[in-house]
Amino acid sequence: MRKAILAVLLPATAAAMSAAAASMSEITVDLRMDASDYVVGERVRAVVDIVNSSPDTIGIGGKVRVWGNEGSNRVVRAEYDVNDRFFIEVYRTGDMSQLAKVSRGAFVADFAVETGEGQKLETFIGDHFALGEPNRYMAKPVFVHAGVRYEGQPRVFDMVEGVRAVAAMQMFANRKSLQREFSLVYWARGRSEHVFLKAKDSNGRQWRTTDLGPILRIDKPEISVCADGKVFVLHRLNQDQFVRSEFWSLPDALEFRGRSSVLDPETAGTQSVRELYRDGGVKPKQNPWWKFW
Repeated sequence: MRKAILAVLLPATAAAMSAAAASMSEITVDLRMDASDYVVGERVRAVVDIVNSSPDTIGIGGKVRVWGNEGSNRVVRAEYDVNDRFFIEVYRTGDMSQLAKVSRGAFVADFAVETGEGQKLETFIGDHFALGEPNRYMAKPVFVHAGVRYEGQPRVFDMVEGVRAVAAMQMFANRKSLQREFSLVYWARGRSEHVFLKAKDSNGRQWRTTDLGPILRIDKPEISVCADGKVFVLHRLNQDQFVRSEFWSLPDALEFRGRSSVLDPETAGTQSVRELYRDGGVKPKQNPWWKFW
């Protein structure tokens, strides 16, 4: 009798497992990180890639419109009521302890993906988890549809302090107890070395770290803090150019205002000469062979 029961149970279990495996492949979710390591304070940008091979329309956000094109016009093609779930789980790799989500917002914008379609969505992991300590972390994307959990491949990334280059302190006239320390740090990003601006207040508040772009480490970058709250950072981009980044720093705000390119005064004259002669704009003077003046 037991053998008969086992003979019935084993095929049923195998069928259930194969059905579950088939259902698990109906929806795939992936997380693509911009980099393998980030400076502490960065938002940690990543892209969520969802592909829907199931017979259902999937998504989050309630009533969501799906847009299409008619000629040069963008029109609403359909509207769906989608109430699935998407979230990211983050763990410390050392002890595999899971981090608690500290934000109330959604990880991605509302979306709906029809059958046979896919969608890429931007997310910032640092907006939702406390990643203020240098450590190695693992992020795993999870999508839940019709009670089934679809997990993506875990992605490992490091949070680092960076190599400190220079620092400056800001004092606030209307809030004398508050001080803000700015620091510029180096770290590799892709195939080049980048410079990052970090800011931390004396009360412990840490502001978002800003990637100021590639740097050529011939000259040390500079930070200038003005009395009106403007903060300027100057760093060398290449042999001929500097990049000047501007921030607006107030007791309760730190905003990036923009950046501009500045020619190196020592090479600007040489570059102007090259511009004149480029594409035959100025022809060099040629004397006959018998003249030596």
